Amino acid sequence: MKTVEEIQRAVELLSAQELVRFRIWFEVFDADRFDAVLMRDAEAGKLDALASDAIVHHRTRQSRDL
Repeated sequence: MKTVEEIQRAVELLSAQELVRFRIWFEVFDADRFDAVLMRDAEAGKLDALASDAIVHHRTRQSRDL
């Protein structure tokens, strides 16, 4: 396994075209990891309180606008 420092050095050596390809790959990789964590948290109920608060806030705001 490479260390972060080794990976950083390797990235610094990439050509401009390779850096673009790496950046695109990493964006997708990072988004997929974020989505997986978000789904696990949602399935575990860790976001329920936030969702409830958002719904209450939305309904409260709607009733004031009427």
